[in-house]
Amino acid sequence: MNAISVMGKNNMKAKWLVGGAMVLALASLAAPVQAADMSDAELDAATVSMLKRDFRDKGIAKVERLNQDEVQALCTKTLNKPSRQDQERLQKQQEAAIKWPADGKFMGDWKAGEKLAQSGKGMTWSDSPDDPNGGNCYNCHQLSSKEIAFGTIGPSLLHFAKKRGDSVEVMRYAYGYIYNAKAFSICANMPRFGHMGLLTEAQIKDLVALLMDPQSPVNKD
Repeated sequence: MNAISVMGKNNMKAKWLVGGAMVLALASLAAPVQAADMSDAELDAATVSMLKRDFRDKGIAKVERLNQDEVQALCTKTLNKPSRQDQERLQKQQEAAIKWPADGKFMGDWKAGEKLAQSGKGMTWSDSPDDPNGGNCYNCHQLSSKEIAFGTIGPSLLHFAKKRGDSVEVMRYAYGYIYNAKAFSICANMPRFGHMGLLTEAQIKDLVALLMDPQSPVNKD
């Protein structure tokens, strides 16, 4: 093979490389233009389609978790600022769905509640569906003055019962909020622990006890 033939082949390769780069560049420029021409509904549908295309079922973590109910879809669409009418309608709907304890008791064991609040276990693909989930409360709230690390997404719950009293009404409120925070604030960041089956009735009672019992670290300090 002579030098001219080699040069010719190299030139062809260079042209293909340049041509490929131009196609990629044009595609990247065209994408925003195409997105700009899409309606909000079309963009939402395209986003969901992309997520479902790229995520796969693994263990107990299923792609169906990407499906939004009416409340989630509304909060997403309005950037957590739904109309007052929609907010009131859906909060009533969520409140009506709360399953209150059949025995009328809202408090369990605060020590069990403390362990639950410290645990972030559960709901990942490697977890067993037979193992109990944790509450992971410290990830978002301050519960004890001795805790050196806690989240601030949610309000501090330190001295919860000291500030609000220990009436049955407060216990019921605490139980209901843990069961389904969206019954009180429709776009709350807090998981709907009872509504979504993340925690059992007994576990929610234990968390209420953690908030209400005068001997718990929440109210002791």
